[in-house]
Amino acid sequence: MLKDFSKIETFLTVIKEKSFSKASKKLGISQPAVTQQIKLLEEYLDVQIVDRKKNGIKLTTAGEELYKVAIKLEKQILAAEREMLRLVNKEVIFVLGASAVIGNYILPDFLNDIQDAIKNNVMLKVENTADITEKLLDKKVDLALVEAPYFQEGIIYREWMEDELVITSKSPLPKNLTKEDLLSFNWICREEESHTRKIIHDTFEKIDVDCKSFKVKSILTSSTAVKQTLLKSNIQEGTPTVSILSKYIIADEIERGELFTAKMKGLKLTRMLYLCYLKDRKHDALIDSVINYLMSKHPNKAIVPTF
Repeated sequence: MLKDFSKIETFLTVIKEKSFSKASKKLGISQPAVTQQIKLLEEYLDVQIVDRKKNGIKLTTAGEELYKVAIKLEKQILAAEREMLRLVNKEVIFVLGASAVIGNYILPDFLNDIQDAIKNNVMLKVENTADITEKLLDKKVDLALVEAPYFQEGIIYREWMEDELVITSKSPLPKNLTKEDLLSFNWICREEESHTRKIIHDTFEKIDVDCKSFKVKSILTSSTAVKQTLLKSNIQEGTPTVSILSKYIIADEIERGELFTAKMKGLKLTRMLYLCYLKDRKHDALIDSVINYLMSKHPNKAIVPTF
């Protein structure tokens, strides 16, 4: 008799991720461990279930039959686990932690839908990435969503979606900016230590633009403060006041014609947003349900290393 579900879970993960290496990162175990679990499962069943190819994996006929059974078994186990949680504590609240951009501008669009999707109460805590990460490690947050992760041991990090940073102003800007435009603008910048500031510096450096040459009008410590300062800037000055913000932060203002954006040809400022959860909770039914829902909203299948 197969004594635990871990080998079945490994098999399902390999099939869903279509890769032994990606499955190992999602499960938080080494690739040899994944290979060993599949091998033990095949030895137990006395049949080959997975055929490894250069461009991925392929199920054998026996593997396809096992997959159908395993999917049914997984659904039953998840349902049973949810029911057990409700029996133990009828007031279970799933706590999401999010850094500012995600918590204030992305999640509100479908936060209520998450609660409906997992049939469970959801609480959202919005703080900076460092504080949210600490709350995750202290188990005060079940799942964290951050834009600038502090990679730490014991946490699994999964790429979720890409965020674009755009040059923004209250004044209409040329459709395509030049280096000279950047140097002529008045800038509202984030503090030196901010992750956004580093992305901007590193990206502009590729086109030989030194951010230290910008005419800095003010330095602020939050994206929301930057947006509000832009909205209150004086467009009669002649020289546009600009900053760089996430497209999600300014979406409503762009639609209302209160702010304008511009790009430099061939230059794209982007950063990855991550889903983070504790390695020892990788089998948690509610975490799986929330992650599956979030990935369905903004699927990005790539997995980053676990620590």
